[in-house]
Amino acid sequence: MFTGIVEELGTVESLDLLEGDAARLTIRGPKVTEDAGHGDSISVNGCCLTVVETGAGTFTADVMRETLRRTSLGGVEKGSTVNLERAVTAHARLGGHIVQGHVDGVGTIASREPAEHWEVVRVAAGPEILKYVAEKGSIAVDGVSLTVTDVDDATSTFGISLIPTTLELTVLGRNTIGDTVNLEVDVIAKYVERLLTAPNSVAGGNE
Repeated sequence: MFTGIVEELGTVESLDLLEGDAARLTIRGPKVTEDAGHGDSISVNGCCLTVVETGAGTFTADVMRETLRRTSLGGVEKGSTVNLERAVTAHARLGGHIVQGHVDGVGTIASREPAEHWEVVRVAAGPEILKYVAEKGSIAVDGVSLTVTDVDDATSTFGISLIPTTLELTVLGRNTIGDTVNLEVDVIAKYVERLLTAPNSVAGGNE
């Protein structure tokens, strides 16, 4: 589990496609690897990956090609910058919101509007994502915990406001219009939907 508070920006050292349906991703991140070991979880642009090797300031993770196809990790290459966060510990402050590192889908940066003290960004997403997005609710964008400022169903977009710290310390400050971003909606919304629509639930019509 993660909080959506990015610890550092990492750099992709390599992405090697293996035989079959797997790939191996190596990332340089001195801070997140200082206490990382085999089997630990690290969020990479919001995707929970398992460490299989560590080196001098680097870690390597195995990635299914399905993950590359369904997330923005499929577009990374040597030299790409990525958001990194170690799994939260029991004694840590939950500064963002509960983030599982299970990407629900991808969105596209639709617009960016700089303001005096922040930048308003609009993200386009499909209906399978937008149905879970609510004004003032939480969403993880490339692993960054953010508050939704508004939802516009007419344009299939939602808004987020990025403060200077977020712009400086995460890849969201580098994204341009048209870039793909990973999206993870609030897990509570998904459980509520399941409870209300499951065949055996009271709300689902079971008698």
